[in-house]
Amino acid sequence: MKPVFVLLVSTAWTLTGAQHYYQGLMDYLENRLLAIEDRMQLWHDQSHRYHTEMQDFKKLTTEAVDGLRREHHSLFKDLEGAAARVDRAEREMDYVEMQTSPRACANMADKVVEQGAWGLEESRGEEEEEEEEGDWEELQSRVSDCVEIISGIRSVKILKRVGSPKGMWTRDPRSSKIYVFNGTSGDSVYQFNSVRDFSRSAGVTGSRQIRLPSDWSGPGGAVYNGYLYYIKQEADTDVQVVKYDLLSGTVTDSAMFPVESHATVYKLNPETVADLAADAEGLWVLYAISDSDPNIHLAKMDPTTLDIEQIWDTRCPRESAEAAFVVCGTAYVVYNTRLASRSRVQCVFDVNDMVISEEAPLLYFPRRYGSHASLKYNPEEKQLYGWDDGYQIIYRLTMKRKLLA
Repeated sequence: MKPVFVLLVSTAWTLTGAQHYYQGLMDYLENRLLAIEDRMQLWHDQSHRYHTEMQDFKKLTTEAVDGLRREHHSLFKDLEGAAARVDRAEREMDYVEMQTSPRACANMADKVVEQGAWGLEESRGEEEEEEEEGDWEELQSRVSDCVEIISGIRSVKILKRVGSPKGMWTRDPRSSKIYVFNGTSGDSVYQFNSVRDFSRSAGVTGSRQIRLPSDWSGPGGAVYNGYLYYIKQEADTDVQVVKYDLLSGTVTDSAMFPVESHATVYKLNPETVADLAADAEGLWVLYAISDSDPNIHLAKMDPTTLDIEQIWDTRCPRESAEAAFVVCGTAYVVYNTRLASRSRVQCVFDVNDMVISEEAPLLYFPRRYGSHASLKYNPEEKQLYGWDDGYQIIYRLTMKRKLLA
């Protein structure tokens, strides 16, 4: 019996110890679960607080965005109103300028040098002078047969912006091809088949690059009847007019020009040594004899031989001049200010003395970007090709008959 009793006591003791062990384990697990529940409750409270704060922030953000939208809409309306007022002010300024500005000067051809003589000849006596004057009057009537004068700018088209701030582009009156002189010097000219091709091109890519045998100087070139005419001047050398055949790709002729190496025709564009212009009457050159000469001179050239047929002192000042062009034997000189403003034609010179002061147009170009580096006239289209701070612009002109024609 005694061993059985001992066994029962031992078993009871073992069961009692196991019960205490499992009870302690249960208490531990319960405490851990309670701690986890407390932590979850804390997380829930924090999440709720964060959610509430996020909702408040979203509401504030929405209100701020709505306010910004209202302010943007109000500002946009104010800008539209300001743009309308600026446009109205420009129109009123154009009207005031046309009404109150002094008339453009119309200079007469009172100083002419015959071909082969670069200065006025000395007097040969009264009889010879009368004979020469009679010959000049007869010749003068044949300088230009065109009887049109510009009356206004009908429309403006900004084609694109490509290349340097200064340059030149033009169209051959006998074809649809466009020629681009990018910059103020170089040995390359870019040819496009049409204005549309040029407008669709990315820069000068897609064009035909024409490599000239020598560098051109200044944006004063011209294209006339299948030939490219450009100014050539190297350092401390004389100025030359070069005639380049676009079909054969060769230089067919060149001629020295009586211009000092440091003289420029326009004070606002000192890169323009001389400016070639083509109109319905042929080829012209605007230039300055010397840097001390205050006026712009005009010469009529034979486009075939490059001989100088006649030259005139236009009495149009070089100071504040930025560009010029020739239409029907009449030179229009465009002026501006050092701080680029509105370009305007303020000096007109007619080689036939058929434009009087009251008839001379005072044209204002629409305010754009800066000042013109070049203006080239196309007689077939009656429009100007302008280069303004890297923008290529087309000005379509309206014409009228000269009063004295």
